[in-house]
This record gives sequence, structure tokens and C-alpha cells, in this order.
Amino acid sequence: MDFISLGKSPLKISRIGFGCMSLPNDQQMVNSLTAAALDAGINFFDTADLYGGGSNETMLGSALRDKRKSIVLATKVGNQLNADGKTWTWNAQRSYILSAVENSLRRLHTDYIDLYQLHGGTMNDPIDETIDAFETLRKQGKIRCYGISSIRPSVIRAWSARSSIVSVMMQYSLLDRRPEESALDFLHDKNIGVLARGALASGLLINKPAHPYLNRDTAVVEKAADAIRRVSGPDRSPVASSLRFALCHPAISAAVVGVRSLEQLKVVTDCFRSPELTAGELQQVRKAVPPHYYAEHR
Repeated sequence: MDFISLGKSPLKISRIGFGCMSLPNDQQMVNSLTAAALDAGINFFDTADLYGGGSNETMLGSALRDKRKSIVLATKVGNQLNADGKTWTWNAQRSYILSAVENSLRRLHTDYIDLYQLHGGTMNDPIDETIDAFETLRKQGKIRCYGISSIRPSVIRAWSARSSIVSVMMQYSLLDRRPEESALDFLHDKNIGVLARGALASGLLINKPAHPYLNRDTAVVEKAADAIRRVSGPDRSPVASSLRFALCHPAISAAVVGVRSLEQLKVVTDCFRSPELTAGELQQVRKAVPPHYYAEHR
């Protein structure tokens, strides 16, 4: 496994991150998956207080509590569960964040979070108040660094200008090249690490039947999957080709991949036993699926 500094932070993370949203609701299985991930070299685990109404944090915390010093632990805040336990309301207020972090710390069985992320964000948020909450938590030692999870160029620019974020999590794949136009070069220039999610495009680049995805029609989805197959082979699986594509841009620190089983974990971690895409292969897949652009939140 390769490792990299996350932006300008002191955090050294594996270039494949373990996306915990997909974890099964089974503590024994979570224990097995996280142990296997650590054995494979993954040290970056990403969850959120929203996942499973907090149970995802609880299971992850239980699985990793004895390995705390060897991992980089990330979670998210901002989606406040309503009383029904099923729906949620967006809340980026300082008071809520300062309260929510205590619950995450308790569930994660830790006294600090390595990377605390705002789980979204809009230009209507009290951005400076939200930033102040993160800065307060950093000074208190409850978090080491903070970032945002957002695909909105306007929000990303505002946070980059007004805060000390070290990372932005956003969707990026051969089928979602929107960040290339508005975010990747910008963030790379500012030394803010990008955590790419959705690199497999919900499986459409791998093995799922083609259907419309974002503003891509079925024909384009089929072309993308075919392009990935063409650069894959005995030495590089379609999963590895898709991840290698996402990781090829210098702005991308890591690809965060959801894993549900030991079989999936092996396929994902085999990426770093596979060769990188050559310049010719990269040109080939990019030509097959032209870039597209964000229509909103610019």
C-alpha cells in the first residue's frame, strides 16, 4: 500500500481509504473486515455520525479501539437526526457541532478524531460560525484536522478562502469528471487534499448493467465501462483500473471505497499490486468519456 500526506496536514493516510458507510450491521464481520484492511495496509477509515443513526461509528469504534494509534480516523457532522430516527435536518450551527462531536467521540471510543468533516454545506450556512466550531475543537485537542465533504464549487471556494481545511471529499470517477473543471487543480494549488469517493460509479464501471448516471445516458455509461475493460486484463482488474484512474490526478490524496465483504476488500487492495495506467491508456479512457460540468452551485 502507498501512503501520502493529506494536503498540508500531518496526517499520513493510505491511498485507499476504507469507506465505512457500507459496513454490515454485524460487529463480528466489522471486526474481521477492519482487521483484514489493516493487514492489507489500509490505515484510513471514514465514517459519519449519520450512518446507521450512529451505530456505524459505534461498531467501527469497537473494532478499532485497540488499534487507535495505528489508524487515521475520520467522521462527519452536520446532518442532525430527527426524533423519528429516520430523517434528518441540516445543521451547521456552532452549538450543534460542539455537541455532536461529544457523541461521536463516545461512540468511536476515542478522545480525539483525526479528521472531522462537515457533511455537506451550502452558501446559506453561517460559514464563519461553523469554521469557528472546528477551530475551537482543534484547539481543545478533540480533533486534529478538519475538512468538508462537498461537490459544490462555490462552497469549496468559500471554505478554502476562509478556513484551514486540509481536505475536501468529493465524487470523482471516469463517469463523473466534473471536479476536473472546477476543483481539482484549484485544490492542488492550495495544497488541500482531495478524498475521492464513488470511483467505481456505483459499480457501473465494473459489473452492473448500464443505466443513466448523473447526466450521462446509458450509451455513455456503456462506453465508460467498455473503456475500463479495454485497459484491464490479467495484471489489472476493472476495479484496479477504475481506482487507478481516480488516483492519477495529483490533487487526489486517496480513493475512499465502500467495502462490504472480505472478497471485495481483496479486489480493492489488489489495486496496488497492479500497474498504473500508462499515459496512452489514460488518454484512451479520457477520450472515451468526455468531461462534463457542474450546472449548479458554481
